[in-house]
Amino acid sequence: MNTLDIISVNIWQIIISLCNLTILFLMLKKFLFKPVKKMIADREALAAKELDAAREEMRLAQEERTKWTKRMSAAEAEAGDIVKRATVKADKQSKMIINTAKERADSIVEQAKFEAELEYKNSASEMKHEIIDLSSMLAGKMLRREINEEDHRELIDDFIEKIGQSE
Repeated sequence: MNTLDIISVNIWQIIISLCNLTILFLMLKKFLFKPVKKMIADREALAAKELDAAREEMRLAQEERTKWTKRMSAAEAEAGDIVKRATVKADKQSKMIINTAKERADSIVEQAKFEAELEYKNSASEMKHEIIDLSSMLAGKMLRREINEEDHRELIDDFIEKIGQSE
């Protein structure tokens, strides 16, 4: 029966082991599980709080980004408008300057034509007078005073005017 003692079941020993296990479980539950659970719950709450704060910060950052994107697009549009207005203004000014230059050039050309024509008339008039004077002297020497100088001048003027008209 010796072998039976080794295999035999001792109820008191099982009950004492169960009591020990229950006491150990209760002690662990009171001193270990509850604080660990509380610490895990606190950490979860803190993590959730930080996650909510991060989500809020992300939402605010997204709003700021949207606001700045709108401002940037508005600023770009305004810059485009300013450039367009400046280009139109520069085109108008360049056209005005070109037109003014053309008008000045035309007036200078007209003035030069007028002055050339006036110079031509003055030169023609001077040449007429010189021709008249030369003709008078020549005719005076030839006729030796058969015709007075005034009649002679009139004849030469008529002759020169007829020559001027035939041109």
